[in-house]
Amino acid sequence: MAPSKKVLMLCGDYMEDYEAAVPFYALAGLGVAVHCAAPGKAPGDPCPTAVHDFLGYDLYTELPGHRFRVTADFAAAAADPSSYDALVVPGGRFVEQLSVDPEAVALVRAFAAELRRPVLLTCHSQVLLAAAGAMAGVRCTAFFSLRPVVELAGGTWVDPDPFSLCVADGHVLTAIGWPAHGEIIAQLLRAMGARVHGGRGQGVLFLCGDYVDDYEANVPFRALAGVGCRVEAACPTKRKGEACVTAIYEDVAGAAPGTVSDEKRGHNFAMTVDWADIDVDDYECVVVPGGRSPELLVTKEEAVALVAKFAAKGKVVGSIDQGHLVLAAAGLLKGKRCASGVPMRVISNLAGAVGVEPEGAVADGKLVTAASWPDLAEFIAHLVDLLGITVSF
Repeated sequence: MAPSKKVLMLCGDYMEDYEAAVPFYALAGLGVAVHCAAPGKAPGDPCPTAVHDFLGYDLYTELPGHRFRVTADFAAAAADPSSYDALVVPGGRFVEQLSVDPEAVALVRAFAAELRRPVLLTCHSQVLLAAAGAMAGVRCTAFFSLRPVVELAGGTWVDPDPFSLCVADGHVLTAIGWPAHGEIIAQLLRAMGARVHGGRGQGVLFLCGDYVDDYEANVPFRALAGVGCRVEAACPTKRKGEACVTAIYEDVAGAAPGTVSDEKRGHNFAMTVDWADIDVDDYECVVVPGGRSPELLVTKEEAVALVAKFAAKGKVVGSIDQGHLVLAAAGLLKGKRCASGVPMRVISNLAGAVGVEPEGAVADGKLVTAASWPDLAEFIAHLVDLLGITVSF
């Protein structure tokens, strides 16, 4: 079935990595079409993204993120904004340039002041609302440095406390940034008239370790939170509140197909529960993201046994790429169809998987596997379906 809702994401170089990826993959996985457009770029052109996180300094650190590809023509989208149901503008340094781009400012004004359709602004992109002359009288939050911008533009500042807060003032949605993505997805769906059933209170546990794949941990974590699930993250070697460092894996720019991907440091991913406090009966699903963290998990008997226990109790088990290593050790791939990227192809076959697909996501009973992070929308769609969650408009 074709998506009944369509969202435009305004993109540019050095937009915040999570703030682009989470709405893109989460909304697509929930049945919403997302078109990504950037002034001066054609469909298929990459936008380098930036990872923003606090790494022990007074201000957040910026690290190189993914190369996020544009999917739509900006001029065509700007010519007919009424064909979209909402506008999403990630944060990042690119909004400084767009704030003096008349076409980009006019596009924001069209959604915020003329069409009055949902507009989502995160971190620093609220400056575009000010540039569009549409901030007056709006209750708004943002990164702390934008408080004077909000107030000078006639808005009412709302402290981002907690960081998970998303402020909805009519059709204008604002947040400090990616820590609020669970609430952001929930509020954006609500603003577009979505009815979400079945997710409230369902427990989903993510098993992680250092160098877990950045997108594969965070994107489904936030997407499932957005439909009401109680999401938790745990690592056998870390306590609640400690962070796992994530890793970004992507083909080297300009390299031939099949070249080994490079690795860069990503965001920190906080653990939310102590390992000793995990009770399988408190959850309906476990997810093992990829990256290098499964190399740690597979050496921990308690982690392998935990995944096997989820399966034995008839719970949903999800795995992405290298996460299949833990499933193989737990004996969960034997006789199952699965999707597996190159790193896990041989291991999946050795573990007895049948019909191994080289890309996409596959559901076989209550087992959901994905080949890699580009398949996250399909992976999320399968998880939501198996958990009995529906999103309708």
